[in-house]
Amino acid sequence: MDFAVVAEGVARRYGRRWALAGVTFRIPPGSVAMLSGRNGSGKSTLLRVLATAIRPDQGRAVVGGFDVVRDREDVRRQTALLSHYTYLYESLSARENLTVAARVIGSTSWNGLLDEVGLANRADDPVSTYSAGMRKRLSFARVLLQDPKIVFLDEPYGQLDPEGFALVEGVVRRFRERGATVIIATHQIERVASYADMQIHLEGGRVVESGR
Repeated sequence: MDFAVVAEGVARRYGRRWALAGVTFRIPPGSVAMLSGRNGSGKSTLLRVLATAIRPDQGRAVVGGFDVVRDREDVRRQTALLSHYTYLYESLSARENLTVAARVIGSTSWNGLLDEVGLANRADDPVSTYSAGMRKRLSFARVLLQDPKIVFLDEPYGQLDPEGFALVEGVVRRFRERGATVIIATHQIERVASYADMQIHLEGGRVVESGR
């Protein structure tokens, strides 16, 4: 079986501290995988390694059949990352932010996305006037702008209200229907467990539980 994501002994160090130590797992294509663990357990670091935002210090990771170190651009072309950091242009409006993002990835089909994420009535306001929840919604619109095979969501429920929770689950459902693989790092264990196919649990940068 070909796996969408494979990690073999992945390790990452910050100074003297190992954020990840010997992380190994496999995720089948089309799965929704829940990545759980306490604060500081390595969830965000692992997603950033898989998305090629940072390099592993040891081990190997393969995403969509491509090595995250040797084939970074190939990995990036088929993945999308919703990060803790929004990387939005503060002085631009939501509409302008999506226009820029669409130009970068060569997409023209973003009409309706702002309505879908609940920002249509603030589409022309500068992002600097947005709340944290509104910024998260705009970040989701930018993810939806793409057509990735593998999606990484880092604490997608953070800063959102109950209506926003439904948005998260709608986004996951949409990608699942497209056949994409979705990996969700979250503290919302019971909520995500209700629709996830498998769980990877980290403690101290190590996998202590993995499976359906």
